[in-house]
Amino acid sequence: MAAAAATKDDDATKEEEPSFYDDTDNLKKLCDFLRSTEGPAVREAIEMEKRVYYLKGEKLVNFLVEPKKGTKWPSNLPRFQSRQAAIVICKDLCKYQFMHRSEKRGKGDLVVSRVRDFDEAGYFTWMYEGDKTFSHLMTTGLIAGFLFCTCFPIWPNFLKVFVWYMSVSLLIFIFFLITLRAVAFLSVWILGYDFWFLPNLFDETLSFSDSFKPIYLFEKSKPGQLPYRIGVAVAFGTFCYWAVTQPSEFDGYLSAQGDFLKDLYAGTLLSDMSQEDKENIDKPKMQSLDDLLKSLDTEENIQPHDEAFEEDNIDNLLDNLVDDEEEIEHEED
Repeated sequence: MAAAAATKDDDATKEEEPSFYDDTDNLKKLCDFLRSTEGPAVREAIEMEKRVYYLKGEKLVNFLVEPKKGTKWPSNLPRFQSRQAAIVICKDLCKYQFMHRSEKRGKGDLVVSRVRDFDEAGYFTWMYEGDKTFSHLMTTGLIAGFLFCTCFPIWPNFLKVFVWYMSVSLLIFIFFLITLRAVAFLSVWILGYDFWFLPNLFDETLSFSDSFKPIYLFEKSKPGQLPYRIGVAVAFGTFCYWAVTQPSEFDGYLSAQGDFLKDLYAGTLLSDMSQEDKENIDKPKMQSLDDLLKSLDTEENIQPHDEAFEEDNIDNLLDNLVDDEEEIEHEED
């Protein structure tokens, strides 16, 4: 009796699963999950001159029946207990145009298939782009940030100073981070091992969070690098010897770096710029009324002299022409 009751409960569950997804809103929730980072892996391609994401029908069914390890299935979505139930939902996704069937024309090139039915052997392109709330918020933030930056000349002075200090601090932090990573790598690499702190920090193919994974990488160096390690060790030892035996020069170098940082934070790195010019850097450069009157007086004084100079040039030119004609007539006689 108990076994029969359990069987009935299982059958009831299987019947409830498709009925839950009969609602289009629930299908959208399922598509939101499938299009998220927790969903099945997809590939990029070009279809109708537009970048699209597609996957094979078999992989989609396999994911619905048995998600990949580590996947967090949403608690508000019922799981699929059979492969047939997953195929029914996939057919509904095609029916309600959440995805459509495509055909491969070449590598990374797709065309819309004339066959609309779902088939595990076919390729299916996502038409549903997911929840756009985050995208709209990011677009709004981007536009607001752009307008905020373009209004930099009218920012209050304290905000300009804050941005300056923040930019300088970030620049110095990145410089020291890169330097420390390189020094740590060289120090361990000389001993025959590769050590990187945040090895994927500058990998542009990874997301922001994945760029900080793993924290460090430690492994044995590849063979055949012994001569290079010896050369780097000699150069590093020479530098350390110079820093110890020539403390005055090294201390002068450190002092110069300290002065550079002070000038950088104080905004006095360019010593040839006066304080008045720095304070009025955002103000339009306009001449005063006195300067305009002085320039007009100067032009009036120069203009008669220029006219007299031009008249003298014309007279000299005419005299030269007359002299040339007299010489020609004298030679003919």
